[in-house]
Amino acid sequence: YTGCLQRPAEASEALSPIGLHPLPIAAMSTQPLVITLLGPTASGKTALALELAERLELPVINVDSRQLYREMDVGTAKPTAEQQARVTHHLLNLRDPNQPITLQEFQAEAIPCIERELAQRGIALLVGGSGLYLKALTSGLKPPAVGPQPELRRQFSAMGQAICHPLLAAADPMAAAKIAPADVVRTQRALEVLYASGQPMSGQATAVPPNWRILELGLNPTNLRQRINQRTEQLYQDGLVEETQRLADHYGADLPLLQTIGYGEALQLIEGSITQTSAVATTSQRTRQFAKRQRTWFRRQHTPQWLSEPDLLTEAMTLIEQHLG
Repeated sequence: YTGCLQRPAEASEALSPIGLHPLPIAAMSTQPLVITLLGPTASGKTALALELAERLELPVINVDSRQLYREMDVGTAKPTAEQQARVTHHLLNLRDPNQPITLQEFQAEAIPCIERELAQRGIALLVGGSGLYLKALTSGLKPPAVGPQPELRRQFSAMGQAICHPLLAAADPMAAAKIAPADVVRTQRALEVLYASGQPMSGQATAVPPNWRILELGLNPTNLRQRINQRTEQLYQDGLVEETQRLADHYGADLPLLQTIGYGEALQLIEGSITQTSAVATTSQRTRQFAKRQRTWFRRQHTPQWLSEPDLLTEAMTLIEQHLG
């Protein structure tokens, strides 16, 4: 399911989180509520999101930047076909991998989607670990209005990330400080804005907060390292290498998204430059490093209510009920 359609008009009641008693929308605050479930990769967001969505009878609105792309299923840990059949998911599979989505374009898709849910239900559920995308939605960040520049992107790809990120650090250090050295897509976007507009990206963004209440729920399990290692093993067992081969055959091995975590190592494995053991170990290491950066971002840029195990669902629903009451 790739779009965001209005829910049926008969869906006029929300469920009380604990007792499953109907909670009329009229009983809610007049200002709609956006629930954001965030956390580092492999923290369990998908599993909890499915439970929350079922309990509240809501769709999941995806805020994972790599899950926006078609054909990138295994490597992004995209919700499976069974999970998508269980709960409606919006903002998945919006573009082909060779058609990058800018933050502004993502907002143009996401904001109407959120507003339609709020108009129908007075509540919406966002789920993801892409901190900048979440921040853009919850704070009303207005990114630079610079469209895609295919020729510039080709030049940046030819230069390589080892040159592009230091170039960005020299030209726009504030933007570079917020972008991981291995993040090809965001590095190219920041350079694209700089070269196309003549102004650094960091100096162009403004914010107009939306008219929503925000409840941020955070996951930060103590066993995250173990969870990352287990999930990495599972990705390779589920066909990450085969998926990477299909993407490389279709779009070329120089596709920027194939340089991201998991795909980059699988591509090296296909090319014969590393072994599978090394590929798995490197993917786990890069994922742990990424999770550390995510944690830092969430700590500095967000104010979530951190959920504690073991009963995540009960705690989350109690907080939601308090905000709805």
